[in-house]
Amino acid sequence: MEHQQRSDGRLSQSGDTRDREEMARVLAPRLAHFAGVARTEHVTRAAQEMQVPQSTLSRALVRLEEDLGVDLFARHGRTVSLTPAGRTFFASVERALDEIGCAAEEVRADADPATGKVAFGFLHTMGAETVPGLLHAFRADHPRIRFSLVQNHGEAMLEGLRAGELDLCLTSPVPEAPDLVARRLDEQKLRLVVPADHRLAGRRRVRLAEAADETFVTLEPGYGLRRITDDLCARAGFAPRVAFEGEEAETLRGLVAAGLGVALLPPPPFPRPGVVELTVTAPRAAREIGVAWLAGRPDTPPVAAFKRFLLSRRGSLLPG
Repeated sequence: MEHQQRSDGRLSQSGDTRDREEMARVLAPRLAHFAGVARTEHVTRAAQEMQVPQSTLSRALVRLEEDLGVDLFARHGRTVSLTPAGRTFFASVERALDEIGCAAEEVRADADPATGKVAFGFLHTMGAETVPGLLHAFRADHPRIRFSLVQNHGEAMLEGLRAGELDLCLTSPVPEAPDLVARRLDEQKLRLVVPADHRLAGRRRVRLAEAADETFVTLEPGYGLRRITDDLCARAGFAPRVAFEGEEAETLRGLVAAGLGVALLPPPPFPRPGVVELTVTAPRAAREIGVAWLAGRPDTPPVAAFKRFLLSRRGSLLPG
């Protein structure tokens, strides 16, 4: 059966994406009114249930049909019935309204002060010990707040902040960008990690320049620790000769243990056999750890609470 179509339809029917967006913008305010009447098939009853004047509801339906250029209802005195076009439209409108309702419930739940959610990003090197300890301490006072945890390198997490995928992230170096807010929380010393049978393995301290002729294993470009490694080597007067690039510090330790090079790394969560970790005396080898968030974005109560917690840990963020 063909849908009865009006000749005075006001909305474009080209199917172009911009035309569909315009159609949605125009139709959206009247969809709930349409759905209410479609369910009851009675304008007066629908107006009472939705607590809107009957005249307002009737005008909304007429305008909706004019915008679509299609009759959605057949009128029978005070009652109405859906036309075939109306039934087709109603099925899609119900799905759309249900999706909107579910989305509203989800975002309200995520913002709940007691049970909401925080999207939190952090460096891989902080996943074994630092972050679990932080979450354990925070949840002592906020036991029902939920977390979406993302481990990644610094640049990826900053893009996650900008894209709205993360609320907060722990990263290094502490970023300086006009669209971000960042606060320094702690400092972590870096060590020169060498194989257990290395010529420097009997030492406790070393100047980084003494490793100028060594082969290095490092994180890939784009990782903050890679940038820090390159900068420290440059300050020591050389460019590192890189043989292997990886994505995780513990993988690099394994490569060092296998005799494939040396690396500048933060302390491990647990001692790793096959390597020796040397204190670097010059240049001063350390990385700053900070928390960052997008400037100007309002915090939900759970995010605000966790942000206050992290800032309160300034100077004691990392395990002793």
